Amino acid sequence: MTARRVAVTGLGVVSPAGLDARSMFGRLLDGESFVRLHTIDQPPRPITQPAIHCADFNADAAIGRPLASSTDRSVQMALAACFEAWKDAGLERSPVTGAGNPEHGVSWGSALGSTTTWERGYKEMWQNGRDRLPPLSVVLGMSNAAASHISIQLGLGNASLTYVAACASAAAAIGEGYKRIRNGEATLMVTGGSDVPLAYAVMKAWDALRVVALGDEDSAPGCCRPFHPGRSGLVLGEGAATLILEEWEHARARGATILAELVGYGTCSDHSHLVRPDRDGQVRAMRLALDDAGLSPDDVDYVNAHGTATIEGDAIEVDSLRTLFGARAAEVPVSATKSMHGHLMGAAGAIEALSTVLALHRDALPPTANLDTIDPACQGVRHIIGGALRNSGARVALSNSFAFGGCNAVLAFRKAEAH
Repeated sequence: MTARRVAVTGLGVVSPAGLDARSMFGRLLDGESFVRLHTIDQPPRPITQPAIHCADFNADAAIGRPLASSTDRSVQMALAACFEAWKDAGLERSPVTGAGNPEHGVSWGSALGSTTTWERGYKEMWQNGRDRLPPLSVVLGMSNAAASHISIQLGLGNASLTYVAACASAAAAIGEGYKRIRNGEATLMVTGGSDVPLAYAVMKAWDALRVVALGDEDSAPGCCRPFHPGRSGLVLGEGAATLILEEWEHARARGATILAELVGYGTCSDHSHLVRPDRDGQVRAMRLALDDAGLSPDDVDYVNAHGTATIEGDAIEVDSLRTLFGARAAEVPVSATKSMHGHLMGAAGAIEALSTVLALHRDALPPTANLDTIDPACQGVRHIIGGALRNSGARVALSNSFAFGGCNAVLAFRKAEAH
């Protein structure tokens, strides 16, 4: 059977940079950082570090109080992003029934699942001496809660899949959803990811790794500096992002606006180390995505880098890009939007894929914020600094996700053009 084309027809996001995709992307084009100092005042002692907290997110307003009261914060954000994307795609929400559309499914990513539910449970038992937990704790805390609720609320009768691959979770979920449509197993897939790593224990765990950016109240907005010689680490962020993927002809037949075409997906394992990135594995994943798309490195016009602002990780990723592009490396624009929206863990690949789609759709490539000097180890590519690269003429872009555990996932997008 001939592989089917896959269109991106809807976008949704919950992030501190904006609670809708278009406004968020506008702020990314402006190079605005949303990192702030975040404190959790909890026994035995408060923890304070730069982070990105969605303070303006109101779950009751976004998804309704009944649904908000029976879901974890990460699921609330997932549903809000999906509802926005569904509407953005011009789709109508039907009353929840047991039937569902057998051609529509969900493929969701999360590295952490329902962290706030489990942490609240431990606190109730060990700090407050409670013997029993709320009876819905299991269904609030299960790892596939987001995908399950998305499926129920949108009537998705096809596959309901959850992918856990550290910070490549959402990219893998999008890629696997793409494959189902391309291979004729579904007509439409709701894809993306959500995570809330701003739980006390999670923040303490990342702090113990010594890979979290340093900063005080004044310096926090500028502390996430991918590719900068003074970078000190990543910044944890919470949120969710959704891409509605749809079979191309199905989307055209119903008059949907096609924002971009997802043309390739590559994934592989470094199989070498749990936390140290590997150049060869990253290059292999990018080549697999391009091969899947029937493209070559010479066709790529932009890369949304994984770019976490860790000392070792950034240098290795740039080395991977130099290896992939060869003599063209200095011509290919590269940026790391984590400098502005932070590292959303399992949702990172989704918010970056969404940004990549809008970069092609609006012909404007977002910059890397806080980058006024480039580390010698990160030179050799065309960093976008000082503001957006507008009227770039970009037609093909890669969105990179390289995770702990050695999981690499790369998505290749093409500007929406009939061909």
